[in-house]
Amino acid sequence: MATVKPDVITAEQYRTMVPPEDGSKIELVRGELETMCRPGFRHGLRQGRVYRILDNYGQTHRHGRAVVETGVVTDRDPDTVRGPDVSYWSAERLPLDQEPEGYPDIAPDLAVEVLSPSNRVARILEKMRELFERGVRMVWVVDPENRTVTVYRSLNEGRVLHESATLEGEDVLPGLTCPVAEFFA
Repeated sequence: MATVKPDVITAEQYRTMVPPEDGSKIELVRGELETMCRPGFRHGLRQGRVYRILDNYGQTHRHGRAVVETGVVTDRDPDTVRGPDVSYWSAERLPLDQEPEGYPDIAPDLAVEVLSPSNRVARILEKMRELFERGVRMVWVVDPENRTVTVYRSLNEGRVLHESATLEGEDVLPGLTCPVAEFFA
């Protein structure tokens, strides 16, 4: 008996889809929709704090822009579109006068994931691998439970910063310094 494979969805089709009525969150993974639980309040609060810090940095330094849950195409044929909780594009990668209607053709400089109870380590690692392969320069994983931020420059090299530490933007976000505690205030 032959198995019938569902139609493969492209990134362009995915971008124009009507959101699920049940409020669930979806990502496009190898041409198929992957459903995830909608994040809770604590997740949204941390996501908002990270966005505010990055947006203030970008505006103050005229360096770039932060966005929330904007799709990043990590693969083609079949397409995969990931939605980091927060992304940051430098003006060098995405000029400040450009506002793509769809997904930018270039990967963000920084992707941020805020952990929630429904996150599985395997899913986060797969997403990070795809983002790094696409050209993301740095990933922050914010852990509200342990009040830490892990800074990754590659999939195999993470540095855990505890609440008492200071996070630096390094060469990706030059001049950015922020107490890790500010993410959890």
